[in-house]
Amino acid sequence: CLRWRHQIHCREPALLLRAARRSIGTQAGGLRAEKPGDNSKHVSVQRAEKGETLLSAAQRVKDAGRDFTYFIVVLVGIGVTGGLFYVIFKELFSSSSPSKIYGDALEKCRSHPEIISVFGESIKGYGEATRRGRRQLVSHIEYVKDGLEHMRLKFYIEGSESGKRGTVHVEVRENPERGRFDVRYIFVDIDTYPRRTIVIEDNR
Repeated sequence: CLRWRHQIHCREPALLLRAARRSIGTQAGGLRAEKPGDNSKHVSVQRAEKGETLLSAAQRVKDAGRDFTYFIVVLVGIGVTGGLFYVIFKELFSSSSPSKIYGDALEKCRSHPEIISVFGESIKGYGEATRRGRRQLVSHIEYVKDGLEHMRLKFYIEGSESGKRGTVHVEVRENPERGRFDVRYIFVDIDTYPRRTIVIEDNR
């Protein structure tokens, strides 16, 4: 019995030493096994950060290009709108526009006593007939004489008197001092019988 106990006591330190070595080896192996995983995670994080950086840079470039395109479109729109407003202003309010000269001459025809006696009340004016039958075009000619711009217009008038029709001839000349066009003459040819010419204004 003493021998058996002595053998048991002698084996216990050896068994404990082996168990301790195994646990230390297992922990070391676990640490060695975890290192590759940690490195892969680190590399993955770096790659993700690089990918996000490239993506954000590309997005910024894309947004900048889109904003620049919108800016160009806005500038073109402003330019087109400004051009339209300029044309409309010139046609309606400029003294040198055919529409303005036509409107002034028509008003003088409507207020002239002799024109009213021939054509009656409610005198209306119109231009040349288009292909669709609309009388909207007022024919005019622009030319330069003695260094000054001139313009001639021709349109037609009718009133409440049935069958009466007249052709209005207008000529204006540039006045550099006043910065506008002055009327040289306005006269009306009566196209129905008895034919004659009514002079409304003559400043030649």
